[in-house]
Amino acid sequence: MEGESGVVKAGLAWLAAAGRGALDLVYPPSCIDCGAPVADANALCAACFAKLRPISAPMCPVLGIPFEVSPGPGALSAEAIADPPPYGRARSAVIYNAVARAIVGRLKYGDRPELAGFCARLMAQAGAELWESGPVLVPVPLHAARQFSRRYNQSTELARALGRLVGLSVDPALVKRTRRTRQQVGLSAQARERNVSGAFATHPEALTRLRGRGVVLCDDVITTGSTVKAVTRALNRAGVHQIDVISFGRVVVGVETPI
Repeated sequence: MEGESGVVKAGLAWLAAAGRGALDLVYPPSCIDCGAPVADANALCAACFAKLRPISAPMCPVLGIPFEVSPGPGALSAEAIADPPPYGRARSAVIYNAVARAIVGRLKYGDRPELAGFCARLMAQAGAELWESGPVLVPVPLHAARQFSRRYNQSTELARALGRLVGLSVDPALVKRTRRTRQQVGLSAQARERNVSGAFATHPEALTRLRGRGVVLCDDVITTGSTVKAVTRALNRAGVHQIDVISFGRVVVGVETPI
């Protein structure tokens, strides 16, 4: 029976590969951003990939904001000093520029959940230090009405793709959005804070579900950080205090941002 199961699985894998090959002949893979031909689906061409700006050291150890030059070991960004976040660390894969915006836009609004795999590969590297303690990945939730209209939550897709890559469990039900908030785009930092304040609640058995593990919140883009701060505070009220944050994109002051 075990041998037969292996044959069936191999056959299904071959059929899936053949199907993808046939589809590629009809609809050749194109760049996520510019539409140029590429070898693999859900990828960037070399020119667009070169425009992505990965975030790496030197960076603020708390907010993950990149420094132009290293200010020395343990030095914090001005933002982290002026407004210390309620979470421990935030890490992001890339600076949110025009190419990153195109990817997030297609993932978020273009009915392209499969793009989460591309983003997650970069996020897995950016957040490598966050996985060491074996946390639970928790997506930033959408309100039920908004998720119904979009069909899926892009943050959940990112968390699931990331979980498969780094071997961590995902709990989309740990936090829920209790009221439908305005879109954050175009709001000031203060307005964003007010918009999401008190908008999240945790599962009544949050601590039991976590079983002593920490949390890494997953989101597509960190702008001012107001949303992940609001989710963190909801988790704090439930008794969860080991919380970090991972996102695909990060808005960086001084870098042209397409918002």
